[in-house]
Amino acid sequence: MKTLLAYFQLMRLPAVFTAMSDIILGFLLTHGSFSPPISFALLLVASASLYLSGMVFNDVFDRKVDAEERPSRPIPSGRISTQKAATLGGLLMLAGVGAAQTVGTQSLIVASLLVVAILSYDMLLKKTFLAPLMMGLCRFLNVMLGASAVAREINLWVKPQLRIAAALGLFIVGLTWFARMEAKDSHRGHLVGGLLVINSGLGALAWMLATYPWPRETNLSMVLAALGVVALTINRRLVQAILNPVPRNVQIAVKTMLASYVMLNAILVFVWTANPQYAILTAALLLPTILLSRWMSVT
Repeated sequence: MKTLLAYFQLMRLPAVFTAMSDIILGFLLTHGSFSPPISFALLLVASASLYLSGMVFNDVFDRKVDAEERPSRPIPSGRISTQKAATLGGLLMLAGVGAAQTVGTQSLIVASLLVVAILSYDMLLKKTFLAPLMMGLCRFLNVMLGASAVAREINLWVKPQLRIAAALGLFIVGLTWFARMEAKDSHRGHLVGGLLVINSGLGALAWMLATYPWPRETNLSMVLAALGVVALTINRRLVQAILNPVPRNVQIAVKTMLASYVMLNAILVFVWTANPQYAILTAALLLPTILLSRWMSVT
């Protein structure tokens, strides 16, 4: 059990459900339901596998830094060897690409782009100013992966999925910027910059909710109110971290944003489908995230 827990910690298992919420949203944007179920299930597998592989490779390439800043993590603590971690990351990445290829050519293309983005972030760009942009691109592509199981003659790169994926990607750009120094006292300038980008992403979603010609009638006031609650919840934690930028406050803010990200997807699912069951199913992904985060980190 200790070995299994170490592998779950290496993969940051609680956070994978945020990636799965992207697939639910993207798939419903192009299908309106979970049919065909096999394609939907394969895309869930593809997304989860690629996300977990990214987390594993993150620790493989960061093992020297983690030895100083996070010595309790699985690789620097010696609970998992670098070779075993790299093998696991490679197998997960192959499984993700294989599942996407089974769905179709468009899914394979998006998954391949996602692999390039993940490895570029983990290997080359994590310590550069491009890191938040690359992480935002990963989330953008993950939403598009969910939307990719469409007929070849249908243009995947069109609205609404393109706009929604871009706004969610912008939110993740800000989150990544905000979290860059979470292991030590953060610089307030970085935190304020992250806050501004995060709220730009939330603002883009609010504008889209208010102006886009959605296919089904919804109570717009209720939807915007729900988005407002999510925004207030996030900004409360952001401000607390900016006022006292110690690691604990920043990490709590990051965890809050990851949980809120699932709720953003649930709101968008409800607006697009007008189906409360689909929205509840998406929001329910918060439960394993919260429960598992008691035993392992999500960041």
